[in-house]
Amino acid sequence: MRGWRSKFVFLLIVYFSGFATAIYFLGPAPKHKSGRTSAKSVSLSALKSDEFAQSLNTGMHKCVDFSKDAALRAAMFIKQKLEEGQEQSRS
Repeated sequence: MRGWRSKFVFLLIVYFSGFATAIYFLGPAPKHKSGRTSAKSVSLSALKSDEFAQSLNTGMHKCVDFSKDAALRAAMFIKQKLEEGQEQSRS
């Protein structure tokens, strides 16, 4: 059940996650006291980016699952209301 709404939500998630990733990578690297970026800070930055990628991936999966659940609940609610309206019109 992939309607246009769930596709739209998925595209928004992908777009904003790409935007957040670009901002993260374009940000300045941490500087050493001497004004240079050390190899140690670069490796720490790589570790942080891996952690960031994992947390972003987990967050995106939670968001997608939540949006699917919300879409299903909304569809069931709408279907129930339509059935109630049809029953009332028959009476």
